[in-house]
Amino acid sequence: MPLDSFDRKILDLLQADATLPVAEIAERVGLSPSPCWRRIRRLEEEGVIRRRVALLDAARMRVGVTVFVTIRTNRHSMEWAERFCRAVSEIPEVLEFHRMSGSVDYLLRVVVPDIAAYDGVYKRLIEMADLFDVSSSFSMEQIKYTTALPTGYAG
Repeated sequence: MPLDSFDRKILDLLQADATLPVAEIAERVGLSPSPCWRRIRRLEEEGVIRRRVALLDAARMRVGVTVFVTIRTNRHSMEWAERFCRAVSEIPEVLEFHRMSGSVDYLLRVVVPDIAAYDGVYKRLIEMADLFDVSSSFSMEQIKYTTALPTGYAG
């Protein structure tokens, strides 16, 4: 689906604040409200806008510790991978879960309140599958965090 400059501006605004009224979005992008609303609906229907969510403060939710976990395995069958991926996806502390290329098979971003809570996640990981290596790196400082995707490439 090709996106024009109006669509990209709308998406930039919604990524910054999904609660903006359509009239305000329309004014900021230079459209009248009805065509703006139709564009937003089309972006939703075509899956460009997947959903609108509230972003919570990790520290206030008591999950201010971020851990990046790399996993290597000797098992590479589809059956094993499907079972492993299903099990890891059910761990609520795992916010991101990626299958990687290179020397690492999987990368996880995990949030927890402290090291003891991470140890519980670690134990669940090693109980659910035979893993060759699990390495954890604790984030010392979050320098940049955004959920906003760059819209300049779409179109």
